[in-house]
Amino acid sequence: MDELVVSTEVYADPEEVYEFLLDFPGYARYSKYLDDVRTVQGDGGPGTRYALTFAWWKITYTAHSRVTGVEPPERIDWEITKDIDAGGCWRVTPPESDGGAESRDAEADRADSPACEVALEVEFDPGSASPDALDLPRLVSFDWVLKKAIPLIRTEAERVVQRAVRDLEGSTRDVDLDVYVDSERI
Repeated sequence: MDELVVSTEVYADPEEVYEFLLDFPGYARYSKYLDDVRTVQGDGGPGTRYALTFAWWKITYTAHSRVTGVEPPERIDWEITKDIDAGGCWRVTPPESDGGAESRDAEADRADSPACEVALEVEFDPGSASPDALDLPRLVSFDWVLKKAIPLIRTEAERVVQRAVRDLEGSTRDVDLDVYVDSERI
């Protein structure tokens, strides 16, 4: 399994962050390639199913996902339910209650809330991807599509986290991301 973790600090209440991230249909506002997220069944809790429509180059694909678990206000687990072995989670880590072991910069001092950590964790097995999942143009191989699309996962994850922080904090700022990659492909 390939793994990608993108994390950062967000100056917002952890419960507010959690509720914001639980709104899967809102993710289409943050991604360059995610056109639409439609709730198929459920209310956001475990078992909720979504249809995520991606568009890139000449390809449109609808992935199907399911929320597999929630631990309010700290974790939302999900998985892709067809065509590829993939899943992940959103993790929200509340600020420590020691009152300031870490120094805060001027931007943070202006914020109303202490920082909590937000992380998007994704695991996937490109080898499990089904070539029958895509209607490809003539002379385009599935392997070529994978080779071009997999590196986009990192930039998309970074973009989603940065844009979510912007909306959660209500302003634009430089967002320092910590990125962990366990893959030669990403």
